[in-house]
Amino acid sequence: MRRFSQRSHLVTLSDINITPLLDLAFVLLIIFIITTPLLTQSIELKLPRGGHTDHPMNKNDIKTVEISNTGVYKFEARQVALGQIISQLAQDSRTNPNLVVYIRADKDCRYDLVAQLLDGCQKNGITRYSLRTDPTPK
Repeated sequence: MRRFSQRSHLVTLSDINITPLLDLAFVLLIIFIITTPLLTQSIELKLPRGGHTDHPMNKNDIKTVEISNTGVYKFEARQVALGQIISQLAQDSRTNPNLVVYIRADKDCRYDLVAQLLDGCQKNGITRYSLRTDPTPK
């Protein structure tokens, strides 16, 4: 009998405390929530001032093209040639009639880079686009 009672004192707890694990999960969730909006900008652009904030739109209806001051085109955060961007936008506009092209061009880029993109959009029937600017401070 004595051995049995001694054995019960040596039994270790098999429960795992998950409180620190949950704390870590919540901290990581908060970090991802904070950093995700910062990752949407792929090129460092200085947008011209003007305009105002617009109403929210469905994210699936928006395609973003960025043009740097050195003439680099980025489509959905990937560096792509202008011809490929226009053909992809034409294909997307056929599948989604509500497509809106956001054009984010650096304020120091050549105007012909923007004009070539707009011309390609119009030739493929894409008439809804938005030239993005920094909102004017109030």
